[in-house]
Amino acid sequence: MGFSKTMVVKAIEENGEDDSEAILETLLTYAVSIMPHFCYCTFIFVLVRFLKSVVENFPQEEGLSTKPCTFDSKSKSPDNLSEIDSCPGIEAISNFFPIPFCENSNQILEKDTMLSSLVDMGYLVEEALTALNNCGSEAQLSELTDYICAAQMVKDFDAQLRESPDEEDSTSVMTSYSYTMPRNDYLHREKKRKLHKFQQCGRKWHKGSEKKHCDEDGDIMHLPNPMIGFGIPDDPWPIVERKLPEVAIGPPYFYYENVALTPKGVWSKISRFLYDIEPEFVDSTHFSAAARKRGYVHNLPIQNRFPLLPIPPRTIQEALPLTNKWWPLWDKRTKLNCLQTVIGSAKLTERIRNALENSEKYGDEPPPHVQKFVLEQCRKWNLVWVGKNKVAPLEPDEMEMLLGFPRDHTRGGGISRTDRYKALGNSFQVDTIAYHLSVLKNQFPNGVNLLSLFSGIGGAEVALHRLGIPLKNVVSVEIAEVNRNIIRSWWEQTNQHGQLIEIADVQQVSIERLDQWMSSFGGFDLVIGGSPCNNLAGSNRVSRNGLDGKHSSLFYHYVRILDLVKTMMGRDR
Repeated sequence: MGFSKTMVVKAIEENGEDDSEAILETLLTYAVSIMPHFCYCTFIFVLVRFLKSVVENFPQEEGLSTKPCTFDSKSKSPDNLSEIDSCPGIEAISNFFPIPFCENSNQILEKDTMLSSLVDMGYLVEEALTALNNCGSEAQLSELTDYICAAQMVKDFDAQLRESPDEEDSTSVMTSYSYTMPRNDYLHREKKRKLHKFQQCGRKWHKGSEKKHCDEDGDIMHLPNPMIGFGIPDDPWPIVERKLPEVAIGPPYFYYENVALTPKGVWSKISRFLYDIEPEFVDSTHFSAAARKRGYVHNLPIQNRFPLLPIPPRTIQEALPLTNKWWPLWDKRTKLNCLQTVIGSAKLTERIRNALENSEKYGDEPPPHVQKFVLEQCRKWNLVWVGKNKVAPLEPDEMEMLLGFPRDHTRGGGISRTDRYKALGNSFQVDTIAYHLSVLKNQFPNGVNLLSLFSGIGGAEVALHRLGIPLKNVVSVEIAEVNRNIIRSWWEQTNQHGQLIEIADVQQVSIERLDQWMSSFGGFDLVIGGSPCNNLAGSNRVSRNGLDGKHSSLFYHYVRILDLVKTMMGRDR
Protein backbone atom coordinates (compact mmCIF):
# COMPACT_ATOMS: atom_id res chain seq x y z
CA MET A 1 0.00 0.00 0.00
CA GLY A 2 3.01 2.28 0.32
CA PHE A 3 2.93 2.92 4.10
CA SER A 4 6.00 1.80 5.98
CA LYS A 5 5.78 -1.17 8.32
CA THR A 6 6.53 1.06 11.32
CA MET A 7 3.62 3.39 10.49
CA VAL A 8 1.18 0.51 10.09
CA VAL A 9 2.23 -1.17 13.34
CA LYS A 10 1.92 2.10 15.23
CA ALA A 11 -1.53 2.77 13.77
CA ILE A 12 -2.73 -0.72 14.75
CA GLU A 13 -1.37 -0.32 18.27
CA GLU A 14 -3.26 2.96 18.69
CA ASN A 15 -6.59 1.80 17.27
CA GLY A 16 -6.70 -1.97 17.59
CA GLU A 17 -6.84 -4.51 14.76
CA ASP A 18 -10.62 -4.39 14.15
CA ASP A 19 -11.19 -0.67 13.53
CA SER A 20 -10.02 -0.35 9.91
CA GLU A 21 -11.46 3.15 9.46
CA ALA A 22 -9.55 4.48 12.46
CA ILE A 23 -6.36 2.79 11.23
CA LEU A 24 -6.73 4.42 7.82
CA GLU A 25 -7.38 7.83 9.35
CA THR A 26 -4.30 7.50 11.55
CA LEU A 27 -2.13 6.45 8.60
CA LEU A 28 -3.31 9.44 6.58
CA THR A 29 -2.54 11.70 9.51
CA TYR A 30 0.98 10.26 9.69
CA ALA A 31 1.42 10.77 5.95
CA VAL A 32 0.36 14.41 6.11
CA SER A 33 2.67 15.00 9.08
CA ILE A 34 5.70 13.95 7.02
CA MET A 35 4.55 15.78 3.90
CA PRO A 36 7.68 17.98 3.69
CA HIS A 37 9.66 14.85 2.89
CA PHE A 38 7.88 14.04 -0.33
CA CYS A 39 5.65 15.57 -2.98
CA TYR A 40 2.02 16.12 -2.12
CA CYS A 41 0.89 14.44 -5.30
CA THR A 42 2.78 11.33 -4.31
CA PHE A 43 0.71 11.23 -1.14
CA ILE A 44 -2.40 11.26 -3.34
CA PHE A 45 -0.88 8.46 -5.40
CA VAL A 46 -0.30 6.37 -2.28
CA LEU A 47 -3.83 7.12 -1.10
CA VAL A 48 -5.28 5.95 -4.42
CA ARG A 49 -3.30 2.70 -4.18
CA PHE A 50 -4.56 2.17 -0.65
CA LEU A 51 -8.22 2.85 -1.51
CA LYS A 52 -7.95 0.65 -4.58
CA SER A 53 -6.70 -2.19 -2.41
CA VAL A 54 -9.53 -1.65 0.07
CA VAL A 55 -12.14 -1.75 -2.70
CA GLU A 56 -10.68 -4.86 -4.26
CA ASN A 57 -10.75 -6.73 -0.95
CA PHE A 58 -14.11 -5.46 0.30
CA PRO A 59 -16.78 -8.20 0.46
CA GLN A 60 -18.88 -7.97 -2.67
CA GLU A 61 -22.64 -7.69 -2.24
CA GLU A 62 -25.07 -8.95 -4.81
CA GLY A 63 -25.38 -6.57 -7.72
CA LEU A 64 -22.49 -4.42 -6.57
CA SER A 65 -19.43 -4.15 -8.80
CA THR A 66 -16.09 -3.77 -7.06
CA LYS A 67 -13.93 -3.26 -10.14
CA PRO A 68 -12.00 -0.08 -9.30
CA CYS A 69 -10.40 1.03 -12.57
CA THR A 70 -8.32 -0.24 -15.48
CA PHE A 71 -4.90 0.63 -14.07
CA ASP A 72 -2.81 -2.38 -13.04
CA SER A 73 -0.21 -1.05 -10.63
CA LYS A 74 1.74 -4.31 -10.72
CA SER A 75 2.37 -4.26 -14.43
CA LYS A 76 6.06 -4.24 -15.24
CA SER A 77 5.63 -4.17 -19.00
CA PRO A 78 7.30 -1.22 -20.74
CA ASP A 79 4.23 -0.93 -22.92
CA ASN A 80 2.05 -0.13 -19.92
CA LEU A 81 4.00 2.78 -18.50
CA SER A 82 1.43 5.37 -19.51
CA GLU A 83 -1.69 3.49 -18.47
CA ILE A 84 -1.85 5.39 -15.21
CA ASP A 85 -3.28 8.24 -17.30
CA SER A 86 -6.43 6.18 -17.87
CA CYS A 87 -7.14 5.62 -14.18
CA PRO A 88 -10.20 7.69 -13.14
CA GLY A 89 -9.29 7.34 -9.47
CA ILE A 90 -6.53 9.95 -9.70
CA GLU A 91 -8.85 12.50 -11.28
CA ALA A 92 -11.66 11.84 -8.81
CA ILE A 93 -9.45 12.09 -5.77
CA SER A 94 -7.90 15.32 -7.03
CA ASN A 95 -11.31 16.99 -6.75
CA PHE A 96 -11.05 16.58 -2.98
CA PHE A 97 -7.28 16.94 -2.63
CA PRO A 98 -5.89 19.79 -4.75
CA ILE A 99 -2.30 19.40 -5.92
CA PRO A 100 -0.78 22.86 -5.68
CA PHE A 101 2.86 21.85 -5.93
CA CYS A 102 2.72 19.97 -9.26
CA GLU A 103 3.59 22.21 -12.18
CA ASN A 104 3.64 19.46 -14.80
CA SER A 105 1.12 16.68 -14.37
CA ASN A 106 2.71 14.48 -17.04
CA GLN A 107 6.03 14.53 -15.22
CA ILE A 108 4.31 13.69 -11.96
CA LEU A 109 2.43 10.79 -13.50
CA GLU A 110 5.63 9.45 -15.03
CA LYS A 111 7.40 9.78 -11.69
CA ASP A 112 4.54 8.07 -9.90
CA THR A 113 4.64 5.22 -12.42
CA MET A 114 8.30 4.63 -11.58
CA LEU A 115 7.45 5.02 -7.89
CA SER A 116 4.76 2.37 -8.30
CA SER A 117 7.27 -0.04 -9.81
CA LEU A 118 9.72 0.49 -6.96
CA VAL A 119 7.04 0.05 -4.29
CA ASP A 120 5.80 -3.14 -5.97
CA MET A 121 9.39 -4.43 -5.90
CA GLY A 122 9.33 -4.16 -2.12
CA TYR A 123 11.05 -0.83 -1.43
CA LEU A 124 9.65 1.74 0.99
CA VAL A 125 8.03 4.85 -0.46
CA GLU A 126 10.57 7.04 1.34
CA GLU A 127 13.47 5.09 -0.20
CA ALA A 128 11.94 5.24 -3.67
CA LEU A 129 11.32 8.98 -3.46
CA THR A 130 14.86 9.68 -2.29
CA ALA A 131 16.23 7.68 -5.22
CA LEU A 132 13.97 9.50 -7.71
CA ASN A 133 14.94 12.91 -6.36
CA ASN A 134 18.69 12.21 -6.36
CA CYS A 135 19.03 10.16 -9.54
CA GLY A 136 16.90 12.50 -11.62
CA SER A 137 13.80 12.10 -13.71
CA GLU A 138 15.62 10.27 -16.51
CA ALA A 139 17.06 7.51 -14.34
CA GLN A 140 16.29 3.92 -15.27
CA LEU A 141 14.68 1.48 -12.88
CA SER A 142 17.97 -0.42 -12.52
CA GLU A 143 19.78 2.81 -11.59
CA LEU A 144 17.16 3.59 -8.96
CA THR A 145 17.41 0.13 -7.40
CA ASP A 146 21.22 0.40 -7.38
CA TYR A 147 20.94 3.76 -5.61
CA ILE A 148 18.57 2.38 -2.97
CA CYS A 149 20.79 -0.66 -2.35
CA ALA A 150 23.87 1.54 -2.04
CA ALA A 151 22.05 3.88 0.34
CA GLN A 152 21.05 0.89 2.44
CA MET A 153 24.69 -0.20 2.53
CA VAL A 154 25.76 3.24 3.77
CA LYS A 155 22.98 3.19 6.36
CA ASP A 156 24.09 -0.24 7.57
CA PHE A 157 27.68 0.97 7.71
CA ASP A 158 26.71 4.04 9.74
CA ALA A 159 24.73 1.87 12.14
CA GLN A 160 27.71 -0.40 12.62
CA LEU A 161 29.99 2.55 13.32
CA ARG A 162 27.56 3.87 15.93
CA GLU A 163 27.60 0.47 17.61
CA SER A 164 31.41 0.47 17.80
CA PRO A 165 32.59 1.30 21.36
CA ASP A 166 35.46 3.51 20.24
CA GLU A 167 37.26 4.88 17.23
CA GLU A 168 39.75 2.03 17.16
CA ASP A 169 36.99 -0.55 16.92
CA SER A 170 35.27 1.29 14.07
CA THR A 171 38.53 1.41 12.16
CA SER A 172 38.95 -2.32 12.60
CA VAL A 173 35.48 -2.82 11.17
CA MET A 174 36.46 -0.83 8.10
CA THR A 175 39.59 -2.82 7.50
CA SER A 176 38.29 -6.25 8.42
CA TYR A 177 37.60 -7.05 4.79
CA SER A 178 39.36 -4.48 2.68
CA TYR A 179 39.58 -4.55 -1.08
CA THR A 180 42.45 -2.08 -1.43
CA MET A 181 43.80 -0.48 -4.57
CA PRO A 182 46.66 2.00 -4.91
CA ARG A 183 44.37 4.91 -5.77
CA ASN A 184 41.84 4.39 -2.99
CA ASP A 185 42.72 7.69 -1.34
CA TYR A 186 39.13 8.31 -0.39
CA LEU A 187 38.65 5.13 1.63
CA HIS A 188 39.08 6.65 5.10
CA ARG A 189 37.35 9.97 4.56
CA GLU A 190 34.55 10.96 6.87
CA LYS A 191 31.44 8.90 6.30
CA LYS A 192 29.23 12.00 6.38
CA ARG A 193 31.19 13.60 3.59
CA LYS A 194 30.91 10.44 1.52
CA LEU A 195 27.20 10.22 2.11
CA HIS A 196 26.80 13.88 1.16
CA LYS A 197 28.68 13.35 -2.10
CA PHE A 198 26.62 10.25 -2.82
CA GLN A 199 23.37 12.16 -2.30
CA GLN A 200 24.57 15.04 -4.46
CA CYS A 201 25.54 13.02 -7.51
CA GLY A 202 23.28 9.98 -7.22
CA ARG A 203 25.01 6.76 -8.14
CA LYS A 204 28.11 8.51 -9.50
CA TRP A 205 30.87 8.67 -6.91
CA HIS A 206 34.23 10.28 -7.41
CA LYS A 207 36.94 8.27 -9.10
CA GLY A 208 38.70 6.09 -6.61
CA SER A 209 35.86 6.05 -4.10
CA GLU A 210 34.08 2.85 -3.18
CA LYS A 211 30.66 1.57 -2.24
CA LYS A 212 30.73 -0.29 1.07
CA HIS A 213 28.80 -3.44 1.65
CA CYS A 214 28.53 -4.69 5.24
CA ASP A 215 27.51 -8.30 5.56
CA GLU A 216 26.02 -10.15 8.50
CA ASP A 217 29.43 -10.82 10.04
CA GLY A 218 30.56 -7.20 9.96
CA ASP A 219 32.79 -7.66 6.91
CA ILE A 220 32.95 -4.82 4.43
CA MET A 221 32.97 -5.45 0.70
CA HIS A 222 34.11 -2.59 -1.50
CA LEU A 223 32.87 -2.12 -5.05
CA PRO A 224 35.44 0.20 -6.61
CA ASN A 225 34.47 3.06 -8.87
CA PRO A 226 35.77 2.95 -11.53
CA MET A 227 35.32 -0.81 -11.58
CA ILE A 228 38.63 -1.81 -13.17
CA GLY A 229 39.88 -4.58 -10.90
CA PHE A 230 43.67 -4.89 -10.82
CA GLY A 231 43.99 -2.77 -13.95
CA ILE A 232 42.79 -2.49 -17.53
CA PRO A 233 44.72 -2.32 -20.81
CA ASP A 234 44.34 1.45 -21.34
CA ASP A 235 45.10 2.50 -17.77
CA PRO A 236 46.78 -0.23 -15.74
CA TRP A 237 47.31 0.88 -12.18
CA PRO A 238 50.66 0.09 -10.58
CA ILE A 239 49.75 -3.10 -8.77
CA VAL A 240 51.53 -4.28 -5.68
CA GLU A 241 51.98 -8.04 -5.87
CA ARG A 242 49.10 -9.57 -4.00
CA LYS A 243 49.77 -12.32 -1.50
CA LEU A 244 47.46 -15.29 -1.80
CA PRO A 245 46.63 -17.54 1.14
CA GLU A 246 48.84 -20.60 0.97
CA VAL A 247 45.88 -22.93 0.59
CA ALA A 248 44.76 -21.00 -2.51
CA ILE A 249 47.97 -21.47 -4.46
CA GLY A 250 47.62 -23.94 -7.32
CA PRO A 251 47.67 -26.30 -8.97
CA PRO A 252 45.19 -25.94 -10.41
CA TYR A 253 44.48 -22.35 -11.30
CA PHE A 254 40.85 -21.46 -10.81
CA TYR A 255 38.61 -18.60 -11.93
CA TYR A 256 35.10 -17.90 -10.63
CA GLU A 257 32.69 -15.23 -11.94
CA ASN A 258 29.32 -13.77 -10.94
CA VAL A 259 27.38 -10.49 -10.94
CA ALA A 260 28.98 -7.70 -8.90
CA LEU A 261 25.80 -6.24 -7.40
CA THR A 262 24.46 -8.95 -5.12
CA PRO A 263 22.47 -9.16 -1.88
CA LYS A 264 24.25 -8.27 1.33
CA GLY A 265 27.07 -10.60 2.33
CA VAL A 266 27.20 -12.70 -0.84
CA TRP A 267 30.66 -11.71 -2.04
CA SER A 268 32.12 -12.03 1.44
CA LYS A 269 30.71 -15.54 1.61
CA ILE A 270 32.01 -16.39 -1.87
CA SER A 271 35.44 -15.17 -0.84
CA ARG A 272 35.43 -17.22 2.35
CA PHE A 273 34.53 -20.41 0.50
CA LEU A 274 37.20 -19.71 -2.13
CA TYR A 275 40.17 -19.60 0.26
CA ASP A 276 39.63 -15.99 1.42
CA ILE A 277 40.77 -14.52 -1.89
CA GLU A 278 39.56 -10.95 -2.41
CA PRO A 279 37.38 -10.49 -5.50
CA GLU A 280 38.42 -8.48 -8.53
CA PHE A 281 35.50 -6.33 -9.71
CA VAL A 282 35.47 -5.26 -13.36
CA ASP A 283 32.98 -3.49 -15.63
CA SER A 284 33.31 -4.61 -19.25
CA THR A 285 32.72 -1.06 -20.51
CA HIS A 286 36.52 -0.83 -20.32
CA PHE A 287 36.78 -3.68 -22.84
CA SER A 288 33.75 -3.21 -25.08
CA ALA A 289 30.84 -0.92 -25.91
CA ALA A 290 28.49 -2.59 -23.40
CA ALA A 291 28.46 -2.71 -19.61
CA ARG A 292 28.83 -5.95 -17.67
CA LYS A 293 29.65 -5.50 -13.98
CA ARG A 294 31.12 -8.69 -12.62
CA GLY A 295 33.19 -9.98 -9.75
CA TYR A 296 35.98 -12.51 -10.23
CA VAL A 297 37.72 -14.65 -7.61
CA HIS A 298 40.85 -16.36 -8.90
CA ASN A 299 44.38 -17.39 -8.04
CA LEU A 300 45.90 -16.31 -11.37
CA PRO A 301 48.96 -14.05 -11.56
CA ILE A 302 47.99 -10.41 -12.08
CA GLN A 303 51.22 -9.19 -13.71
CA ASN A 304 52.00 -9.17 -17.45
CA ARG A 305 48.42 -9.32 -18.68
CA PHE A 306 47.69 -8.35 -22.27
CA PRO A 307 44.46 -7.75 -24.22
CA LEU A 308 43.06 -9.64 -27.15
CA LEU A 309 43.86 -8.23 -30.57
CA PRO A 310 42.42 -6.55 -32.47
CA ILE A 311 41.12 -4.21 -29.77
CA PRO A 312 37.31 -4.32 -29.98
CA PRO A 313 35.24 -1.15 -30.51
CA ARG A 314 34.64 0.71 -27.25
CA THR A 315 31.65 2.90 -28.17
CA ILE A 316 28.26 2.31 -29.75
CA GLN A 317 29.26 4.49 -32.69
CA GLU A 318 32.38 2.41 -33.37
CA ALA A 319 30.66 -0.93 -32.82
CA LEU A 320 27.54 -0.12 -34.87
CA PRO A 321 28.62 2.46 -37.46
CA LEU A 322 25.48 2.07 -39.57
CA THR A 323 23.46 3.64 -36.74
CA ASN A 324 25.41 6.91 -36.92
CA LYS A 325 23.37 8.18 -39.86
CA TRP A 326 20.18 8.09 -37.83
CA TRP A 327 21.47 8.80 -34.33
CA PRO A 328 19.85 12.04 -33.04
CA LEU A 329 21.99 14.67 -31.34
CA TRP A 330 19.83 14.56 -28.22
CA ASP A 331 20.67 10.88 -27.63
CA LYS A 332 24.05 11.22 -25.89
CA ARG A 333 24.65 7.50 -25.29
CA THR A 334 28.09 6.15 -26.14
CA LYS A 335 27.81 2.87 -24.19
CA LEU A 336 25.11 0.23 -23.99
CA ASN A 337 23.84 -1.12 -20.71
CA CYS A 338 24.34 -4.75 -19.69
CA LEU A 339 23.12 -7.07 -22.43
CA GLN A 340 20.13 -9.02 -21.14
CA THR A 341 18.41 -12.28 -22.00
CA VAL A 342 15.30 -10.48 -23.35
CA ILE A 343 14.75 -7.60 -25.77
CA GLY A 344 12.28 -4.77 -26.31
CA SER A 345 9.04 -5.68 -28.06
CA ALA A 346 7.85 -4.63 -31.50
CA LYS A 347 4.91 -2.90 -29.82
CA LEU A 348 7.31 -0.74 -27.82
CA THR A 349 9.35 0.32 -30.85
CA GLU A 350 6.10 1.17 -32.64
CA ARG A 351 5.04 3.39 -29.73
CA ILE A 352 8.39 5.17 -29.86
CA ARG A 353 8.08 5.75 -33.60
CA ASN A 354 4.55 7.12 -33.23
CA ALA A 355 5.62 9.42 -30.40
CA LEU A 356 8.48 10.82 -32.47
CA GLU A 357 6.40 11.27 -35.62
CA ASN A 358 3.63 13.03 -33.71
CA SER A 359 6.16 15.44 -32.22
CA GLU A 360 7.65 16.53 -35.57
CA LYS A 361 5.26 19.50 -35.61
CA TYR A 362 7.24 20.98 -32.70
CA GLY A 363 10.45 21.37 -34.71
CA ASP A 364 13.67 19.51 -35.42
CA GLU A 365 13.83 17.97 -31.96
CA PRO A 366 10.99 16.33 -30.05
CA PRO A 367 9.81 18.09 -26.88
CA PRO A 368 11.60 17.19 -23.61
CA HIS A 369 8.91 14.81 -22.34
CA VAL A 370 9.10 12.77 -25.58
CA GLN A 371 12.90 12.71 -25.45
CA LYS A 372 12.73 11.54 -21.86
CA PHE A 373 10.35 8.69 -22.68
CA VAL A 374 12.39 7.57 -25.70
CA LEU A 375 15.74 7.69 -23.89
CA GLU A 376 14.40 5.78 -20.90
CA GLN A 377 13.22 2.96 -23.13
CA CYS A 378 16.39 2.99 -25.24
CA ARG A 379 18.57 2.66 -22.15
CA LYS A 380 16.38 0.03 -20.56
CA TRP A 381 16.20 -2.21 -23.63
CA ASN A 382 19.46 -1.25 -25.40
CA LEU A 383 17.59 0.08 -28.43
CA VAL A 384 19.62 1.58 -31.30
CA TRP A 385 18.66 3.86 -34.19
CA VAL A 386 18.05 2.12 -37.52
CA GLY A 387 16.10 4.79 -39.42
CA LYS A 388 14.34 8.12 -39.12
CA ASN A 389 12.31 7.94 -35.90
CA LYS A 390 13.04 4.19 -35.80
CA VAL A 391 14.73 2.27 -33.02
CA ALA A 392 15.24 -1.47 -32.77
CA PRO A 393 16.73 -4.00 -30.35
CA LEU A 394 20.14 -5.45 -31.02
CA GLU A 395 20.34 -8.41 -33.34
CA PRO A 396 21.92 -11.62 -31.99
CA ASP A 397 24.97 -11.22 -34.23
CA GLU A 398 25.48 -7.70 -32.84
CA MET A 399 25.35 -9.07 -29.30
CA GLU A 400 27.88 -11.76 -30.29
CA MET A 401 30.25 -9.07 -31.51
CA LEU A 402 29.80 -6.92 -28.38
CA LEU A 403 30.48 -9.94 -26.14
CA GLY A 404 33.57 -11.01 -28.08
CA PHE A 405 32.19 -14.16 -29.73
CA PRO A 406 32.72 -15.03 -33.41
CA ARG A 407 29.94 -14.12 -35.80
CA ASP A 408 27.14 -16.72 -35.95
CA HIS A 409 28.47 -18.41 -32.83
CA THR A 410 24.91 -19.04 -31.64
CA ARG A 411 23.25 -19.26 -35.06
CA GLY A 412 21.80 -22.32 -36.76
CA GLY A 413 21.49 -25.89 -35.66
CA GLY A 414 17.84 -25.51 -34.72
CA ILE A 415 18.52 -22.69 -32.24
CA SER A 416 15.75 -20.07 -32.12
CA ARG A 417 16.28 -16.31 -31.77
CA THR A 418 14.85 -16.48 -28.27
CA ASP A 419 17.39 -19.17 -27.33
CA ARG A 420 20.18 -17.08 -28.82
CA TYR A 421 19.26 -14.02 -26.77
CA LYS A 422 18.99 -16.07 -23.60
CA ALA A 423 22.32 -17.80 -24.17
CA LEU A 424 24.16 -14.58 -24.95
CA GLY A 425 22.60 -12.68 -22.05
CA ASN A 426 24.01 -15.25 -19.61
CA SER A 427 27.50 -15.48 -21.10
CA PHE A 428 30.97 -14.19 -20.27
CA GLN A 429 32.31 -11.05 -21.93
CA VAL A 430 35.17 -12.76 -23.78
CA ASP A 431 37.57 -9.80 -24.02
CA THR A 432 37.36 -9.20 -20.28
CA ILE A 433 38.11 -12.72 -19.13
CA ALA A 434 40.72 -13.19 -21.88
CA TYR A 435 42.64 -10.25 -20.39
CA HIS A 436 42.74 -12.08 -17.05
CA LEU A 437 43.55 -15.47 -18.61
CA SER A 438 46.29 -14.07 -20.85
CA VAL A 439 48.90 -14.76 -18.12
CA LEU A 440 48.54 -18.48 -18.88
CA LYS A 441 49.86 -18.31 -22.45
CA ASN A 442 53.53 -18.44 -21.56
CA GLN A 443 52.96 -20.98 -18.80
CA PHE A 444 51.15 -23.49 -21.03
CA PRO A 445 52.65 -23.24 -24.55
CA ASN A 446 51.52 -26.80 -25.30
CA GLY A 447 47.96 -26.25 -24.16
CA VAL A 448 45.76 -26.67 -21.09
CA ASN A 449 43.47 -29.25 -19.57
CA LEU A 450 40.31 -27.34 -18.72
CA LEU A 451 37.46 -28.14 -16.35
CA SER A 452 34.69 -25.76 -17.41
CA LEU A 453 31.78 -25.66 -14.96
CA PHE A 454 28.52 -23.93 -15.95
CA SER A 455 30.07 -23.57 -19.41
CA GLY A 456 27.20 -21.66 -20.99
CA ILE A 457 28.06 -21.08 -24.63
CA GLY A 458 31.80 -21.62 -24.10
CA GLY A 459 33.05 -18.14 -23.26
CA ALA A 460 36.11 -19.50 -21.48
CA GLU A 461 36.93 -21.90 -24.30
CA VAL A 462 36.58 -19.12 -26.90
CA ALA A 463 38.78 -16.78 -24.83
CA LEU A 464 41.58 -19.36 -24.50
CA HIS A 465 41.34 -20.20 -28.19
CA ARG A 466 41.55 -16.53 -29.19
CA LEU A 467 44.58 -16.14 -26.92
CA GLY A 468 46.31 -18.91 -28.86
CA ILE A 469 46.31 -21.37 -25.94
CA PRO A 470 45.60 -24.89 -27.27
CA LEU A 471 42.77 -26.82 -25.64
CA LYS A 472 44.14 -30.31 -25.01
CA ASN A 473 41.31 -31.74 -22.91
CA VAL A 474 38.10 -29.92 -22.00
CA VAL A 475 35.46 -31.25 -19.62
CA SER A 476 32.46 -29.01 -20.27
CA VAL A 477 29.65 -29.13 -17.70
CA GLU A 478 26.48 -27.38 -18.90
CA ILE A 479 22.86 -28.23 -18.17
CA ALA A 480 21.21 -26.50 -21.15
CA GLU A 481 21.13 -28.70 -24.24
CA VAL A 482 21.00 -25.63 -26.48
CA ASN A 483 24.26 -24.37 -25.01
CA ARG A 484 25.93 -27.77 -25.28
CA ASN A 485 25.01 -27.84 -28.97
CA ILE A 486 26.56 -24.40 -29.45
CA ILE A 487 29.84 -25.45 -27.79
CA ARG A 488 29.98 -28.69 -29.77
CA SER A 489 29.36 -26.82 -33.03
CA TRP A 490 32.09 -24.25 -32.24
CA TRP A 491 34.50 -27.07 -31.36
CA GLU A 492 33.94 -28.65 -34.77
CA GLN A 493 33.94 -25.38 -36.73
CA THR A 494 37.28 -24.29 -35.26
CA ASN A 495 38.91 -27.69 -35.91
CA GLN A 496 39.96 -28.27 -32.31
CA HIS A 497 42.39 -31.18 -31.99
CA GLY A 498 41.82 -31.84 -28.31
CA GLN A 499 39.23 -33.94 -26.54
CA LEU A 500 35.83 -32.51 -25.58
CA ILE A 501 33.94 -34.31 -22.79
CA GLU A 502 30.38 -33.12 -22.18
CA ILE A 503 28.51 -33.47 -18.87
CA ALA A 504 24.99 -32.19 -18.34
CA ASP A 505 24.95 -31.40 -14.62
CA VAL A 506 27.53 -30.32 -12.03
CA GLN A 507 25.86 -32.66 -9.55
CA GLN A 508 27.01 -35.54 -11.77
CA VAL A 509 30.67 -34.58 -11.33
CA SER A 510 31.69 -37.14 -8.72
CA ILE A 511 35.01 -38.10 -7.22
CA GLU A 512 34.95 -41.26 -9.33
CA ARG A 513 34.59 -39.29 -12.56
CA LEU A 514 37.25 -36.81 -11.54
CA ASP A 515 39.63 -39.65 -10.74
CA GLN A 516 38.90 -41.21 -14.11
CA TRP A 517 39.59 -37.98 -16.03
CA MET A 518 42.68 -37.09 -14.07
CA SER A 519 44.10 -40.58 -14.47
CA SER A 520 43.51 -40.27 -18.19
CA PHE A 521 45.22 -36.94 -18.87
CA GLY A 522 47.04 -36.07 -15.67
CA GLY A 523 44.91 -33.46 -13.90
CA PHE A 524 43.47 -30.03 -14.70
CA ASP A 525 45.39 -26.83 -15.29
CA LEU A 526 42.38 -24.54 -14.91
CA VAL A 527 38.97 -24.83 -13.25
CA ILE A 528 36.68 -22.06 -14.49
CA GLY A 529 33.01 -21.19 -14.18
CA GLY A 530 30.27 -18.84 -13.06
CA SER A 531 27.32 -20.35 -11.22
CA PRO A 532 23.79 -19.08 -11.99
CA CYS A 533 23.00 -15.55 -10.84
CA ASN A 534 19.20 -16.03 -10.81
CA ASN A 535 18.93 -15.44 -7.06
CA LEU A 536 21.60 -12.73 -6.97
CA ALA A 537 20.71 -10.26 -9.71
CA GLY A 538 19.11 -6.96 -8.70
CA SER A 539 16.24 -7.38 -11.15
CA ASN A 540 14.96 -10.40 -9.21
CA ARG A 541 12.82 -9.13 -6.33
CA VAL A 542 10.82 -12.36 -6.06
CA SER A 543 13.51 -14.85 -5.08
CA ARG A 544 16.62 -12.72 -4.60
CA ASN A 545 17.70 -14.79 -1.62
CA GLY A 546 21.39 -15.02 -2.38
CA LEU A 547 23.42 -18.21 -2.33
CA ASP A 548 20.59 -20.02 -0.57
CA GLY A 549 18.40 -19.71 -3.67
CA LYS A 550 17.44 -22.72 -5.75
CA HIS A 551 19.73 -21.82 -8.67
CA SER A 552 22.52 -19.75 -7.12
CA SER A 553 23.16 -22.38 -4.44
CA LEU A 554 24.87 -24.37 -7.21
CA PHE A 555 27.87 -22.22 -6.30
CA TYR A 556 28.62 -24.76 -3.58
CA HIS A 557 29.10 -27.45 -6.24
CA TYR A 558 31.80 -25.27 -7.79
CA VAL A 559 33.48 -25.17 -4.36
CA ARG A 560 33.00 -28.92 -3.86
CA ILE A 561 34.49 -29.83 -7.21
CA LEU A 562 37.39 -27.38 -6.91
CA ASP A 563 38.28 -28.75 -3.46
CA LEU A 564 38.22 -32.30 -4.81
CA VAL A 565 40.48 -31.41 -7.73
CA LYS A 566 42.95 -29.59 -5.49
CA THR A 567 43.01 -32.45 -2.99
CA MET A 568 43.45 -35.13 -5.65
CA MET A 569 46.17 -33.21 -7.49
CA GLY A 570 47.96 -32.54 -4.21
CA ARG A 571 47.79 -36.24 -3.40
CA ASP A 572 49.33 -37.21 -6.73
CA ARG A 573 52.25 -34.78 -6.50
